[in-house]
Amino acid sequence: MRYKKLDRFIGDRDFYRKLFGIMTPVLVQNVITNFVSLLDNIMVGQVGTEPMSGVAIVNQLIFVFNLCIFGGLAGPGIFTAQFYGKKDDQGIRYTMRLKLIISVVATVVFGVIFGLFGEKLITQFLHDSGSGLDLAATLQYGKDYLAVMMVQLLPFAVMQVYASTLRETGESMVPMKAGIAAVFVNLVLNYILIFGKFGAPAMGVVGAAIATVIARFVECGIVVVWTHRNTWRNPFAVGAFHSLRMPGQLVKQMLVLGAPLLANELLWSTGMTVLNQCYSTRGLEVVSAVNISSTVSNLFFCVFLSMGSTVSIIIGQLLGAGQLDKAVDEDRKLTAFAVVLCAAVGIVMALLAPLIPEIYNTTDMVKGIAANLLMVSACMMPVNAYLNCCYFTLRTGGKTAITFIFDCGFVWCCCLPVAFFLSRFTGIHILPMYIIVQLLDLIKCVLGFVLVRRRTWVNNLVED
Repeated sequence: MRYKKLDRFIGDRDFYRKLFGIMTPVLVQNVITNFVSLLDNIMVGQVGTEPMSGVAIVNQLIFVFNLCIFGGLAGPGIFTAQFYGKKDDQGIRYTMRLKLIISVVATVVFGVIFGLFGEKLITQFLHDSGSGLDLAATLQYGKDYLAVMMVQLLPFAVMQVYASTLRETGESMVPMKAGIAAVFVNLVLNYILIFGKFGAPAMGVVGAAIATVIARFVECGIVVVWTHRNTWRNPFAVGAFHSLRMPGQLVKQMLVLGAPLLANELLWSTGMTVLNQCYSTRGLEVVSAVNISSTVSNLFFCVFLSMGSTVSIIIGQLLGAGQLDKAVDEDRKLTAFAVVLCAAVGIVMALLAPLIPEIYNTTDMVKGIAANLLMVSACMMPVNAYLNCCYFTLRTGGKTAITFIFDCGFVWCCCLPVAFFLSRFTGIHILPMYIIVQLLDLIKCVLGFVLVRRRTWVNNLVED
């Protein structure tokens, strides 16, 4: 009996072959991208603590834009995966058109915001702790970096339109290869432009921004060109943008489901930015330490983030094909695999936590805080894996209003009030503050378990 219960959480050989076939390319791309972000972070850190802090603050703002794009494309993406399961190419064309419109509008809106209010936004993260770090220099580094980084907003958005569609239709290798090419370009140009190698001027943070912009255009070009040159593999690309016509009822349905996802990603990322601003009240050293911790953690977080994409694709295709019971069974096994895998990765992360910050050219205080934050993140890896699978399960089944409450609602109604109170009305050190906020996710685990177990997410959205 005990083994039969265990079998409910373990798949067969075909199940894991399918899982790794989808997860591996996404994981490889994410790992390489985040590894180069880590190297980029280290390179900028060699210039000094102030440049690293300025870049970190701007990247936190860009993070809000990136997640807004992900959230805006997620609603149509639910339908893309199910249309693919139904073998409906015209339906996929409709979803791509809406994705493009959403991406362009978001790019314009954020371009205006960054252009008009960039300096004020950066200033919100600058707090003097009496350590002698130059806040004015940090602000100037941030402004210079943001001015160049705004150029990459549009190619990033267009690339995501194509890359997300390819993944949702079962093609993960091309976005991965494009990401690897972009990462290589970014890394080489970082080395040349930041430090002034091979006769180029030493441009510091501006050089890092220029390298990122060029890499974004390379990645976008590869994905777009491949999609339209291989129409035998991507029949939906034929005539995809000959017009922007879409059935009104379908647009309404995608927007109704997608609006909570867009709002969720926008408010969640904004909430995380405000959360980091609460941490920043403990001084510029904390800004640098949180930057180191988040950059390194993102490298390890690739595991459960890739599993989220895998859940979305596998379960979405099963739901679209009408295999509802199989979707429930495989979702349970995917979640179990993600938790076990991330527990193992968390152990590795914990062992490396004291060592990685030593690579940075910064103060011992910053290194010590970063190491402690990394240790906390390592312990939370299995929890994050479970929550991520719950989120993507609910989202794939069209329960976007519930995911809005589950994700950003929890951040704004639970995590932020606690962090705001601790940062403004107590003298608590950054480490216990960070631990308290992270442990709040245990409450969210109970909520996720109840929501998934109710099976309200088991829906075929493209049956008609």
